[in-house]
Amino acid sequence: MMGNAPVPGLLHAITAAWEGLGLMLVELSVVEQRYHAVMEVLSAGVPVVEVAERYGVSRKTVHAWIRRYRVEGLAGLIDKSHRPHRHPWQIAAESEALICEMRRNHARWGPRRLGHELARVGVSPVPSRSSIYRILVRHQLISPVTRKRARSDYRRWERPASMQLWQIDIMGSVFLTDPAASGGVREVKLVSGIDDHSRYAVIATVVPRATSRAVCAAFLDALHRFGVPEQVLTDNGIQFTGKYVRPRAGEVLFDQICRHNGIDHLLTKIRSPTTTGKIERWHQSIQTELLDEHGPFADLPAAQLAVDEWVHQYNHSRPHQARDMDPPAAHFHPVAPQRRAVLPLWTPPELASIDGVPGLDDPPSERAAEPEPVRLAPAVSTVAPDPLDAVEIDRVVPASGNLGVCGQQFWLGTHRAGHTITLWIDTTTVHLSVGGMHLKTLPSRMTTTHLARLRIEGARPAAPSPIDPAWTGGPIEISRTVNACGNVTVAGQYVSVGAQHAGRRVILRLDGDLAQVIVDGTLTRTTALSITTAQRNRLRDARAARPRPQPDHQPARTQRKVSARGTTMVIGQKVRVGLPHAGKIVTIEIGESVLDIYDEPGNTLITQTPRTSTQHLARFKAYGVNRTRTTG
Repeated sequence: MMGNAPVPGLLHAITAAWEGLGLMLVELSVVEQRYHAVMEVLSAGVPVVEVAERYGVSRKTVHAWIRRYRVEGLAGLIDKSHRPHRHPWQIAAESEALICEMRRNHARWGPRRLGHELARVGVSPVPSRSSIYRILVRHQLISPVTRKRARSDYRRWERPASMQLWQIDIMGSVFLTDPAASGGVREVKLVSGIDDHSRYAVIATVVPRATSRAVCAAFLDALHRFGVPEQVLTDNGIQFTGKYVRPRAGEVLFDQICRHNGIDHLLTKIRSPTTTGKIERWHQSIQTELLDEHGPFADLPAAQLAVDEWVHQYNHSRPHQARDMDPPAAHFHPVAPQRRAVLPLWTPPELASIDGVPGLDDPPSERAAEPEPVRLAPAVSTVAPDPLDAVEIDRVVPASGNLGVCGQQFWLGTHRAGHTITLWIDTTTVHLSVGGMHLKTLPSRMTTTHLARLRIEGARPAAPSPIDPAWTGGPIEISRTVNACGNVTVAGQYVSVGAQHAGRRVILRLDGDLAQVIVDGTLTRTTALSITTAQRNRLRDARAARPRPQPDHQPARTQRKVSARGTTMVIGQKVRVGLPHAGKIVTIEIGESVLDIYDEPGNTLITQTPRTSTQHLARFKAYGVNRTRTTG
């Protein structure tokens, strides 16, 4: 290479000659420039300092070029990658493949859980959380997100030991198959509770309705099994507190259990669900891992069995990130049975049947292998109210027609003043009847404390509900008054009846997801109306539906004011009435194929016009009409 290289002085001479002729040389590449610098030092003997200054580099760089040229020749002057030949901390390909396989099989496992599982299967060393995160992003198994605050920046709010605080709440989204319900499914509730320190699930009871009795029964079951905690944290639901009951606050059954057993009952602030964030996060876990994947359950026992199996796995084998990937059972220590015997558990008379249930005093470790934990009978009872939970009383309607019971008002009208009314009351519903005839059904605002007070005042145990069970899931009827806009309200939803019926009393026949409007015994309209079973059971003045009447096939009639040109508009069609009727109000009868126009005062046929529009009639009154002035 060096023998065939051009002499550097000759290169300078050629370059100077070209510049003297006014010509420019083509710009040399980086490799060519380095080659010229090396030739000046090796062939022409130019000092390294002078070459480095001319080419704008350091002496060390020029020596490096010379050294690489002597070893590799011209190829040694090419730029090379600075990447190291080996990386001692690079994750093994087998570990990376295992991480991807675990993530594909368990889509909810994050970097922390994957690192924990790698340690369990014997991978060593275990990659860091950030390394696992980058692997998941590189293989497009997760989407990169903005970096959040470090966990060390947060201050975790929790009790230092177990059995110091329980968080209790109620969740829905547990569905059972029910052909009689709307959509073929009905929703039941899950009474849930966890220990604040260990995250151990102490309550997981499926109930048909979240009544005060069902919630307290599930709470007492947990107290029998694990002992009495120091404090209990709940929201402000009526099942937990009577603090916000109007017009007078009172002590509900849950508060009584806490007070008699020395439990400090804590309440969250209004509209502050983050205070009970641990139980809300537990709801998310059971929702995504069990309820979303299972679908509607066959019946209540099947739902309870599935929940029990998931809770056992959650408590004893599922690693929890807040507990350093230990299962909650490793940090949960219930009250010893010997200590429970010193202070017997107080049970309210309404729930005295739970005393003596076998197996409730066994420690959880001995009951973990049971296929189904012992459950209280009230927690899996049927939807029908228990006789202990409902009462019947007789009251005389006062002269005002407004009857009051335990702070709740029932309007019956002055025409019923002096009549004796029978009230069937539980914590959800009030049925009013007179002489054996059902009058109306209203939502109940009474608690178990109010029912106990009524029993002391002489209320008798309730008979079966006065509503006939044969039509509870079938069509029902309600009566409503049409407002000025032509609408009525059903369960918070507007149903359009028609402005021509404003101020009139109409009947709505609710059949499935349909609302049929009945005016004067004639079916005038059918519209869609979807309400839940709970809303349906709380409808005011609901009764069994009579057979559906025949639809009204009479032509629709509307009023219009004739313009100055003798025309008017109806159903999007221009109708010519005639100049003699300009400014008058006419009645238009809309038939299938023709429009009949009548003079309003005498109801005399003026003209008949073929119908060319397919639109439906939406307005039944004329605009700009002064009813106090007679039209000429």
